[in-house]
Amino acid sequence: MATPNYGYEKRQRELAKKKKKEEKLRSKTQRRPDDPQGDDRPADGQPSGDAAAPDQPTGAPGA
Repeated sequence: MATPNYGYEKRQRELAKKKKKEEKLRSKTQRRPDDPQGDDRPADGQPSGDAAAPDQPTGAPGA
């Protein structure tokens, strides 16, 4: 009896995952064409950057 080729099976799983991920990304871009906010903002609408969240204190630590 021949031994299973685990390397081949793993490669096929990796290719399937990659294909699924690309299809998901493609479908996302088709659903949301030309986002007016641009790519620099997360999907939840919060501005990106170093701005502190309202529940986080700003200032020196331990003050």
